[in-house]
Amino acid sequence: MQVQQTIENKLTAAFTPDFLQVLNESDMHAVPADSETHFKLVIVSDLFEGMRAVQRHQRVYQLLSAELAGGVHALALHIFTPDEWREQESAPSSPACMGKNG
Repeated sequence: MQVQQTIENKLTAAFTPDFLQVLNESDMHAVPADSETHFKLVIVSDLFEGMRAVQRHQRVYQLLSAELAGGVHALALHIFTPDEWREQESAPSSPACMGKNG
């Protein structure tokens, strides 16, 4: 849970989110038990106001570059402004991994 906590701390400090959800979805993939390699992030912050989706993603990738270089294999990013979130109020479910056995 150390990687997940680090991600949560960094996102909270950088974006002061109105809503933040960091889900470890590693168990849905073909990785050892208790891995921290695949995450789904839902971030709602007014700091994303006026930014295109690609700019939002770039900011998160830059912030989490050490984690991506150090074992995090995948991030599913769902990034919203507060107004967008009020319209959406949920992120899509993650698909099943095609490479997972069993």
